[in-house]
Amino acid sequence: MRVIGLMSGTSHDAIDAVGADIQLRDSTIHVEVVGQLSRAYPDPLRAELIAALPPGRIDMAAVCRLDTAIGQEFAAAAEAAARELFDGTADLVASHGQTVYHWVADGKTYGTLQLGQPAWIAELTGLPVVSDFRSRDIAAGGQGAPLVALFDLLWLAGRPGRSAALNIGGIANATVTGDSPVAFDTGPGNTLIDAAVELATGGAEHFDRDGVRAARATVHEPLLKALLGDSYYSAPPPKTTGKELFNRAYIERVLPDYRLPADDIVATMTALTAHTIADALAPFEPDEVIASGGGTRNPTLMSMLGARLGTATLCTSDELGLPSAAKEAAAFAVLGFLTVHGLAGSDAGCTGATKASVLGSITPGAGRLTLPESPTAAPRQLRLVSHVRG
Repeated sequence: MRVIGLMSGTSHDAIDAVGADIQLRDSTIHVEVVGQLSRAYPDPLRAELIAALPPGRIDMAAVCRLDTAIGQEFAAAAEAAARELFDGTADLVASHGQTVYHWVADGKTYGTLQLGQPAWIAELTGLPVVSDFRSRDIAAGGQGAPLVALFDLLWLAGRPGRSAALNIGGIANATVTGDSPVAFDTGPGNTLIDAAVELATGGAEHFDRDGVRAARATVHEPLLKALLGDSYYSAPPPKTTGKELFNRAYIERVLPDYRLPADDIVATMTALTAHTIADALAPFEPDEVIASGGGTRNPTLMSMLGARLGTATLCTSDELGLPSAAKEAAAFAVLGFLTVHGLAGSDAGCTGATKASVLGSITPGAGRLTLPESPTAAPRQLRLVSHVRG
């Protein structure tokens, strides 16, 4: 089955599309990543999207506009992927959509909202679309995140020792293998670093390119210590968070107590991400940490993280044959494949749900909707081949 996976994460900057040829043979999912592309949000749409995120306040008309505009952008990305990666012969689109709110209170997740109306994708491409992956896990008592956990566990099955798959997007999440695997959001990934850069530049820049600002500055230890005291970090997994908590206003609330050079704030937020990831992983004593996501392109962050991981080896998913920029879109392509085959796409132990669930909703394409026959058993491992350069 030729599946297009679509993902836009908590950095809210672009839509990543991956084309994957996926087959299930016996108990193994075989995934051939044939290509990827990325489509940046138009500046006006990104500005409206960012303004809508917490602590912003918007009306339902703005939500409707965003749902349509984001859906149209996802549709354009899917159409380009089908044409460029599969010569127009794809079978399915798996669209994560754009998360704008994840409703968490007192450690329990009550709801989630991903915008990007799938009807636009189905109408433009003529393909069936699987979307709204998170809601079913939440309805089953889970956190709805991180949903890449099942992909990680299948992908890393059989590796020696204990592995931690780490994705550093706007929020950082990890999956740790073992007899009792766990998965959870560790806390901020790039989100507070990006916010600090925007504060430093008056919005002219949105991220610390190559970690240059943090590298030339000094980490302010008192501010770092104060930030590390947030109660989220001491909560046990499974747990999830987002920009509902870690956002620009979060930084602005604490900065009046400190008079710091702008780049020192960037450096301190970078250190916060490295500390909280390493501290979250430490109790599980992984032998290796396999990182992906935009944070891997920040050498200062990666250096800080590597220095705090102790004996664990830090590498990127590129070194295992999966380009870090393609990983999450590839994971949702697999989840979409599982959905149309009637197979669970979650690991209940990792999300905290009462059971593993078949995820998402299906929007029919132009033709008659015919679902494949459901396999008799769930997959136990994933074998991946990628033709995409990192």
